[in-house]
Amino acid sequence: MTLHIGIDATCWNNRRGYGRHARSLLGALIRLDGGNTYTLVLDGPNPEEQLPPNVTVRTVATSRPTTVAAAADGHRSLRDMWRMGQALSDERFDVLFFPTVYSYVPVLTRARKLVMIHDAIAETFPQLTTPRPLARAFWRMKVKAAQFQADALATVSEYSRRELVRCLRVAADRIHLVGEASDPLFQHLPAVAPTPRLTSFGIRFDRPSIVYLGGFSPHKNLTTLLHVVANLVSKKGLHNLQLVMVGDYRNEVFHSHFQELEEQARTLGLGERVIFTGYLPDDEVAVLLNLATVLVLPSLMEGFGLPAFEAAACGCPVIATKASPVPELLGNGGRYFEPTDAAALESVLLEVIQSPELRRSMRAEGLGATARLSWDAAARQLLDVLASLGEKHTARINWLRKVSRKPVDPAHPV
Repeated sequence: MTLHIGIDATCWNNRRGYGRHARSLLGALIRLDGGNTYTLVLDGPNPEEQLPPNVTVRTVATSRPTTVAAAADGHRSLRDMWRMGQALSDERFDVLFFPTVYSYVPVLTRARKLVMIHDAIAETFPQLTTPRPLARAFWRMKVKAAQFQADALATVSEYSRRELVRCLRVAADRIHLVGEASDPLFQHLPAVAPTPRLTSFGIRFDRPSIVYLGGFSPHKNLTTLLHVVANLVSKKGLHNLQLVMVGDYRNEVFHSHFQELEEQARTLGLGERVIFTGYLPDDEVAVLLNLATVLVLPSLMEGFGLPAFEAAACGCPVIATKASPVPELLGNGGRYFEPTDAAALESVLLEVIQSPELRRSMRAEGLGATARLSWDAAARQLLDVLASLGEKHTARINWLRKVSRKPVDPAHPV
């Protein structure tokens, strides 16, 4: 049975985690599945990759990129939503897949629908992610509409599934697991030198270096990390400690408190010890992670926590929040703490920084754990769900055709 699968690919060009997720997952899906037909619906530049013959691209003109307009502080016009909804309501589609609920729009189609909800962060910390009441109300409406219209939901980890069951009050068996992995570019390079760009930031790799990789939204809990670093410098004698914070603070479309973090770093007297690099391309990030002492992921919640796995794949020890699937998937490749417990983070950071033997053990465990994850495996999980939905769609269409051909009993006209 060959399916025609429509995909909302408007997040393809996004730099945040869900954009990376969409590119990696859909890239693996297209590479593995030459039997079905795919239509990628975009609102921006086409994918740079050479697409196989069974994949076509449909571009919809919108006034603003969907992933900017649909973000927490953005506004998505009704005209843009209507145009995208029309393009996705193609009756030729057997299955329709939304890789993220951020870009979801209601559609009028008989196709079976699969919507991916990556995490329950916005439901658990609404004031930190969507501070404007109107934006918060629209988010709730969008998620409710997606729940109502979707024939199935998907998420990226067992942890996220448990949280979504708790917050959205949906049955666990309605939420399918479609995992994540780090890109193959992130790998351990035993003999690697700093790039000129990294050196230009003033990063000294002959000193202990803590790396944070991600966005600057309040739920990322970076104020706690800054306080902990300040304590390690002033009270624990780590005067040469550096904190390198990597993330695109200039083009942040989600609610951000980057300026407050800059001011906090100055107030704490951290000065040049805190380095904000802005956006870095993946190859530069991979070099940084190979050279860093440790990566810290202090978030109040993560649906997956991809930076932790990118770091571990580069041989960088990881300290991560317990409010994530990282402890389940990375195991002894990381050390973990409750995100509201600053003392616990300080203790484990000090232990990892001061123990080369512990870092070697964490490196070996982390490399083994990340080797067990792959985008191909995630794509196969997705393909299984799409195939199951496609079978149900085909069975319904065949039943409708059969019913429409039945002769009408004159005594009981329809």
